[in-house]
Amino acid sequence: MGILIGASTRAIVQGVTGKQGSYQTKLMLDYGTKILAGVSPGKGGNTIEGLPVFDTVEEAVDSYSPDASIVFVPANYAQDAVIEAIANKIKTIVVITEHIPIKDSINMVSNAAQSHISIIGPNTPGIITPGECKLGIMPANIFSPGAVGLVSRSGTLAYEIAAGLKAKSLGESTCFGVGGDPVVGLNFIDALKLFKEDAKTRAVVLIGEIGGNMEEQTAEYLLDISILSLL
Repeated sequence: MGILIGASTRAIVQGVTGKQGSYQTKLMLDYGTKILAGVSPGKGGNTIEGLPVFDTVEEAVDSYSPDASIVFVPANYAQDAVIEAIANKIKTIVVITEHIPIKDSINMVSNAAQSHISIIGPNTPGIITPGECKLGIMPANIFSPGAVGLVSRSGTLAYEIAAGLKAKSLGESTCFGVGGDPVVGLNFIDALKLFKEDAKTRAVVLIGEIGGNMEEQTAEYLLDISILSLL
């Protein structure tokens, strides 16, 4: 099924009544993603795309027991939304929001790590296991099921590589963007560890970008495990 999400993933959308939240929810539903409900404080009792809207994540969890959430909440309120999802033990949280204050992102990522919860982003195009589930804003038509894991720091480069893999009839097991903000959740090393345990994944493509040292840290990690394998 790839990593983190698949056909059985049950998701909610935080910020579902916003312009992007409502628009992307429709596209994710059209793709076949099992979105069960939305959350928007003060909008509880409404429906969007046939989905019930709740005021709190706790209410959505009590009613539907989701295991993933995608966050379209404005930057100044995103931390509260993510912490709420963490408190309700949602195991995978995709944070589309960009330009979240760094101190907020540090707090979110730290809280998630302590609770063994995976955060993708902030400022990510999301994650897709082709043919099964999409939690994000990426154009689904360029992805196809396959055996190549794809992880990127650049949304547009990820789309280009995915299209190239599809053209060669390779396809992806799972593709996700680590996020473009200074502080993010899952990184390249985390992704490699997850893909290593996935029977469907036969190869992994990592796409870097200027700035930061994630690529150098990953190279050191790969060198270390290569040396260990020779001992």
